[in-house]
Amino acid sequence: MPRAVAINVAANTNQPGVRGPIFSDGRFEYVPIPESEPTGRAVPTYADLDLSVELPEGTDDLPVHLDPEFAEYPCCERYTYGDPFGVKARPLLELGEGDFVFFYATLSTMDEPDHEWISPRWGAYIIGQFRLAREPMSESEFAGSKNDVRNVFENNAHVKRETFDAEVLVAGKEEDSMLYERAMPLSSPETGTEANRIVTELSSDSGKGPWWRRPMKFNRDETKALISLVENRDFGQLVDKTG
Repeated sequence: MPRAVAINVAANTNQPGVRGPIFSDGRFEYVPIPESEPTGRAVPTYADLDLSVELPEGTDDLPVHLDPEFAEYPCCERYTYGDPFGVKARPLLELGEGDFVFFYATLSTMDEPDHEWISPRWGAYIIGQFRLAREPMSESEFAGSKNDVRNVFENNAHVKRETFDAEVLVAGKEEDSMLYERAMPLSSPETGTEANRIVTELSSDSGKGPWWRRPMKFNRDETKALISLVENRDFGQLVDKTG
């Protein structure tokens, strides 16, 4: 059985000043953060992504840091992700081929939810997954890699920067990697800051403090349970109905 790590990604109230939206039926919009570093190649802007969310004034022409890259998303080619920070890179480097990376984001609720598991104002939700096609690559391994490997990551945001800075790069298998159509909750239905059972019972995180910013590890049995939730979408069992 595989293991998994969940990583926080995407827009927030700091970058670019607004979260991506989640709608009443669980559909959502993946909004990347702005690109903060000089790039050696052209990168898309927010205008290129044709987003429905209202962005802060003057944001449309900003270049975006489109990472993770989901093949079905505008301006993307494959399933790749890179990260320059050790707090995320270390748990990712512990994974192997066939393991999972789940990506989660904080999303703002746009209207009255149709589902009892959607938080009323904002919450944290898993928005997509990779099943790793190869061992994660460290910065030094990528530097010494051959062209066939480099080609896999040629459209990754960290590779496009003037100075490559990722401490880890991962690539997902096309058949088992995806940007979800509907988000999967990590927050409770009462408030975004309260973690649900995926966090407190399945992951390595306590669910205390700002858990929605931290990477989470899942052991083999816990990963199996998480994958079952993703496949069956039985999110009602995450709602505490004892109160």
